Amino acid sequence: MAGAVDLSALKSRADAAAKGANQPPGEDSGNGQAAEGHAAIVEATEANFQEVVEQSLQVPVVVDLWATWCEPCKQLSPALEKLAREYNGAFLLAKVDVDANPRIAQLFQVQSVPMVIAIGGGQPVDGFAGAQAEPQLRQWIDSLLDQLRDQLPGIKAAEQAAGSTEPEEEPEDPRFTRAEDALERGDFAEAEAAYQEILASEPNNEQAKAALMQVRFTARAEQADPSAIERADANSDDLDAQLAAADAEVAIGKVDEGFNRLIQTIKRTSGDDRNRVREHLIEMFEVFPEGDERVIKARRDLASALF
Repeated sequence: MAGAVDLSALKSRADAAAKGANQPPGEDSGNGQAAEGHAAIVEATEANFQEVVEQSLQVPVVVDLWATWCEPCKQLSPALEKLAREYNGAFLLAKVDVDANPRIAQLFQVQSVPMVIAIGGGQPVDGFAGAQAEPQLRQWIDSLLDQLRDQLPGIKAAEQAAGSTEPEEEPEDPRFTRAEDALERGDFAEAEAAYQEILASEPNNEQAKAALMQVRFTARAEQADPSAIERADANSDDLDAQLAAADAEVAIGKVDEGFNRLIQTIKRTSGDDRNRVREHLIEMFEVFPEGDERVIKARRDLASALF
């Protein structure tokens, strides 16, 4: 990871950085320019990245590597920003435009965006590639905070400052009723149309996006042909066959096999084909509940396959 920023050098400056421990992340202290009207969200550049990462001595720094032309980035970044506001400084969101800051992209060996890297104590500790729905992001953030809470004093300080008040639950959106009723009836076309109608007026509605992916996969699973597995095994270069076989495997309960099939396909492909398989796999993840161990493992394997 040699490049624009020497992350290992942060440890030698821990004492100096600790002097600013009482200052909330993102405030004007040379630690990056606060963005989006919130102290826990900063615009990171090659000029200030070293200082931004130094805050990982107090709280995790979640680096969101994005690009203006990247459509999945337009889904992921708003969800991360929402969580950064909600968690009230327990972690710092550092947004990096990879086109404007190519040396940072080189540092993390970015091959595709979106890509998210978590830094704690001056070192990368976790990460993932591709867009994720808000529930999965929340689970990932919670796991990250649990992992680092005893090591980074700023996490507990932010949580204590926020008090024990639970975030207010958003009222149920009546527009989802039509889609949910259709799904219960097994009318996947009607459910998909309802979610698409929501997205037509609110393109960044993460709940509708996640639900739409679930409906599409469920509709495919209903028609999954188990014989597709044999066809795919006989021809590893047939991309359509691999996708159909993965659907069939997940539909009959062979979840690990279906995930692994797509991950191995990603390793063999590149460009548009690789991105197509990656998006198909991420869409499949949305079918499963939060905390599913099979999904957690597959996400890690996906990150390894991509990077």
